[in-house]
Amino acid sequence: MHFSIAIIGRPNVGKSTLFNRLVGKKLALVDDQPGVTRDRREGEAHLGDLTFTIVDTAGLETGDAESLTGRMRAQTEAAIGLADAIFFMIDARTGITPVDRHFASLVRRAGKPIILIANKAEGKQGESGAFEAFNLGLGEPVALSAEHGDGFANLYEAIREALPAETALAEIAEEENEERPVFGDDEDGTELDVTKPLRIAVVGRPNAGKSTLINRLLGEDRLLTGPEAGITRDSISVDFTWKQPDGNDRQMKIFDTAGLRKRANIQEKLEKLAVADAIRAVKFAEVVVLLLDATIPFEKQDLTIASLVESEGRALVIAVNKWDLIDDRNNVLTTLREEATRLLPQLRGTPVVPVSGRTGDGFEGLMRAVMAVHATWNRRISTSKLNRWLADATQRTPPPAVSGRRIRLRYMTQPKARPPHFIIFGNQLDELPRSYERFLINSLRETFDLPGVPLRISRRAGDNPYSTKGKRKIW
Repeated sequence: MHFSIAIIGRPNVGKSTLFNRLVGKKLALVDDQPGVTRDRREGEAHLGDLTFTIVDTAGLETGDAESLTGRMRAQTEAAIGLADAIFFMIDARTGITPVDRHFASLVRRAGKPIILIANKAEGKQGESGAFEAFNLGLGEPVALSAEHGDGFANLYEAIREALPAETALAEIAEEENEERPVFGDDEDGTELDVTKPLRIAVVGRPNAGKSTLINRLLGEDRLLTGPEAGITRDSISVDFTWKQPDGNDRQMKIFDTAGLRKRANIQEKLEKLAVADAIRAVKFAEVVVLLLDATIPFEKQDLTIASLVESEGRALVIAVNKWDLIDDRNNVLTTLREEATRLLPQLRGTPVVPVSGRTGDGFEGLMRAVMAVHATWNRRISTSKLNRWLADATQRTPPPAVSGRRIRLRYMTQPKARPPHFIIFGNQLDELPRSYERFLINSLRETFDLPGVPLRISRRAGDNPYSTKGKRKIW
């Protein structure tokens, strides 16, 4: 049986460090500054023969329910309600604080199995703090160091003792699957696989409404939102099933990301880490939804983000949020689509979809656009069709001549998709102008209907039969 454990504690006790240690990756942002984590993040943890869901949460702080700290605490309380057990973590070097005592009573009222963890327990000061944790009345503390990896054998035993039924079933399931082969989830990049979750990253400037949009799509307040700009720090992934009318439901994994400001405006280390995490989410995604503010669309930073998506080779959908604030919608939408074509020629034909995270309008059109560009991103074109097109294109608009000798494009093929990548063979291809390559890309888009995805063209010259390089001369 799969089970979940939530990590609870006041700020800066090492919850995210423990989370990263258990999942085996640096997924959660970690910094000496307290209060780094704001949303709750889930990951697959591995400890010995146990595999379970671990949930990193914001640090427990007192505050008004409407304040940012109050909304963060509400997210943590939601994680407590959904978890099967709780890791209540304290800082052994600091010892027990009044805040620890206050929130220990909160988790005790939850009625869930509690494992008390005294983190940072290395050294004499840490050992004394670990013994002091007995005063919380939550049982025997597990002394460990999440940063150095000490004490995890004791944590394993504590989980077994706290969740005997769940861990016993997990052990039985492992024995049953012992003889089964294990296959990796690497993709060959050649065709659409609808059995795997479609990975979508939602990006944009701060306060564009990314978290609000995802919450409305999920139908729950899964992500922390509010009027303050820059609330989201970690890139949080959530699973979602898009219900389609034909019954072919599609599994998706959606990544909420931190707002991306101009690089010159980013000074704090924590914001740099959040931006790096957002860029990593773009690299991991298949489709990127660039969320614009309908009241101030297509600022320079929006174009910079779109260029980043294109350079990473991801499919792009532009969603215009806060559409409920626009009056002349038809004319504004027409203007926005014309602007997208003019400002993003490298992604010509990118869908521009109006949505409202506040009212939920436009989500059906957004999901259809995401599915369409994803299918295009995975698309392959047969070699015969490509070469018929190439012959016609070069006949209508021949390549230029170099030193009196015309460049010849002989042959084209598509070795891979995701994004569509083409190789063109010919002579003097090093002299082929970028302007003519752009002409070929635009013609490919128009002929084969490839909007909203980056197209790659590589050049490969044929062997020169008169070259003596690498051949033995015969006199």
